[in-house]
Amino acid sequence: MRTSLLLVALLAGGAGAADFKDVDPNVFPKDDPRAKELPGMMWADAKRRMQEANLRESKAFAAVKTKEQWEAYRDTRVAKLKESLGVWPAVPKEMRVKVTRELDGDGFVIRCVVYETRPGFWACANLYLPKKPPEKMPGIIIAHAHHGGKTGGELQDMGMTWARAGVAVLVPDQLGYGERREHDFNSEKDYDKPFRVGRQDYFFRYNSNLQLSAIGDSLMGWMVWDLMRGVDVLLMQKNIDKDRIIMMGSVAGGGDPVGVTAALDKRIACVVPFNFGGWQPESRVLENPDRDFAWFGDGYWESTRGLRNGARDGFAHFVIVGSVAPRKVIYAHEFAWDAATDPAWPRLQKVFDFYGAKDALRVAHGKGKVTGPGGPDNTHCNHIGAVHRKMIYPALKDWFGMPIPEEYSKPRPGADLKCWTVEARRELRPRQLHVVLSGLALDRAAEWEKRYDTFDKQRAAWAKMLGDIEPNASPKVTEGKADDVPAGKLARFALEVEPGIVVPLVLISPNGAKGATPVVVMVAQGGKSAFLKDRSDVLAAFLKAGVAVCLPDVRGTGETRAGTSADRGSTRTSVSQTNLILGQSVLGAQLRDLRTVVRWLQARKDIDATNVALWGDSFAPVNPERSKFAVPLDVTNPLAISEPNGGALTGLAGAFESGIAGVHTRGQLEMQMLFESPYLYYPHEAIVPGVSATAGLIKNPLATKRACTVDGLNRDDLFGDFTPPQGAKWVLGTFKK
Repeated sequence: MRTSLLLVALLAGGAGAADFKDVDPNVFPKDDPRAKELPGMMWADAKRRMQEANLRESKAFAAVKTKEQWEAYRDTRVAKLKESLGVWPAVPKEMRVKVTRELDGDGFVIRCVVYETRPGFWACANLYLPKKPPEKMPGIIIAHAHHGGKTGGELQDMGMTWARAGVAVLVPDQLGYGERREHDFNSEKDYDKPFRVGRQDYFFRYNSNLQLSAIGDSLMGWMVWDLMRGVDVLLMQKNIDKDRIIMMGSVAGGGDPVGVTAALDKRIACVVPFNFGGWQPESRVLENPDRDFAWFGDGYWESTRGLRNGARDGFAHFVIVGSVAPRKVIYAHEFAWDAATDPAWPRLQKVFDFYGAKDALRVAHGKGKVTGPGGPDNTHCNHIGAVHRKMIYPALKDWFGMPIPEEYSKPRPGADLKCWTVEARRELRPRQLHVVLSGLALDRAAEWEKRYDTFDKQRAAWAKMLGDIEPNASPKVTEGKADDVPAGKLARFALEVEPGIVVPLVLISPNGAKGATPVVVMVAQGGKSAFLKDRSDVLAAFLKAGVAVCLPDVRGTGETRAGTSADRGSTRTSVSQTNLILGQSVLGAQLRDLRTVVRWLQARKDIDATNVALWGDSFAPVNPERSKFAVPLDVTNPLAISEPNGGALTGLAGAFESGIAGVHTRGQLEMQMLFESPYLYYPHEAIVPGVSATAGLIKNPLATKRACTVDGLNRDDLFGDFTPPQGAKWVLGTFKK
């Protein structure tokens, strides 16, 4: 049946409401085991795929028997590692460096330094130098842990101790920490409710990574770039020995970036990556480590622990550390370590043996375990403790002729070590990360327009970014019970689109339908239950017009969502990050589901395959314009996180599928408005790496109506008010007559 112009006109005056609120949206009964499995479906799928990747790479590494085979294996994976981190700018020919103050010490001096790592974006560091530098001195750069920035006591101890022994030591603030923080919470007075002041730098790494990922980069990539520029600063120092540049990464959050930096920068003669490469403080002995060990890190909000595409492209953490061979590595651990139980240790030994460089691989470790109380038997530390340094000193003496230093500890107040002065800020005008990224996003969007100047080119580029988006041509179909509903008949189905992944859906056919009817496919994070509850007027309008309605719960929505929360520490965030490690965005997988549903519908005799409309929606409340958006990331937040994937999915499905009459979206993310603030209210799964470079859109020739888009703070009305009933009228007008 075709929708007539007369019927469309009648709809403008009101469709007549019908109540779908009491309709059971679930395909499986609540006591059915299949219903109970749906919320854990995505996590189980990610675990299975991670195990497959582990076994694949374990087998591939076991087949490496010679140095030549190792180097071929290594080079492929390190190249993929570098690619995964984002766009690499040109190395500055003359990096701007400024000493803003100098402090005198007992046998050493401390220079407070700022240096420009990218245009308008500055790093800052404390540079510890011997008061009387030797003729040739080693250089050490230390990446602090996530516990705090460059002024930590252990960091000062190391800087002063080694400087007194004739070594140049650079201790920078990592991106988002200390003087480079991206938030406003420096003391308990900065918010009216209790929060963990000392953890906000760490927590806000989550926001920074989302914005970096949106432009196609990564937090790890920018941290590594900063460390490389720190090496430049060391090499500028008088009497520095370029062959004795050492990089150390602290126990939690420092080891990861120095491990990656050393893999990519051969100027580094020795790397000490704590808690990176293999055994972690939380690790346990496994029955099958080849399959179950966290070779590619963990998928949770802290993105540097689980690198994008790592499992897909095989750059396991031990491969990253092992790629440094035959340069020097101290494989370091905060707590007790046993060579017999660490599955990564024999793999690292195998790599160094290829070079006859067994002595180039040493170990440092502490005692106890992370769950134990601090003390001599549980060597907790904030960065690198004295007990750990005692195991590092002999290796540096043997390798680089550095005498074992006498420990020195007279830490200064953090205020003494600040690098930015009022005068320096006025002169150099440093910018916050989100401001820098806003400019980069615009530049990359302009490049996108030039490079992908046709619809087909844009689709191909999107397909590469999203991951596997190809629909299943013949999903396994399970049919549930059917019910009579206002003005129609509701049938329940479940499509198994791939092993273990089920898309539950309802198909509501209009009463009196004869022949093939048009259909509207409606998706949202809230799923089919939200449509039945909150879009009764829209459903009634479509059914009255003789149009069928399909409400699928693509993975991660409705019945299949992993949880209601989309905040930093949620299961949904962990599932999304794990999928990125596996090289698959959640949005891309959801698109595969939606395309499968569309083709299944088009194959039905009761559906007009040439008259399919798509409706993407959001049921998340929006935040008022004048809300207080600056909120610490460890308190209950009264503001809402947007749910933009429904709109994004339908826009993309309209671009990749034929027979689509029109696309209507509500609550879609306005990609160029992600960078207005360091405070963000959008979900991890909404970001596809590089999406902002596309401006979030494909220039689809289809009829498309975007209503009530939201920005990064989840504020709406950027496109004015366009009600759902008006949306129904618009969709009906897109069908072929």
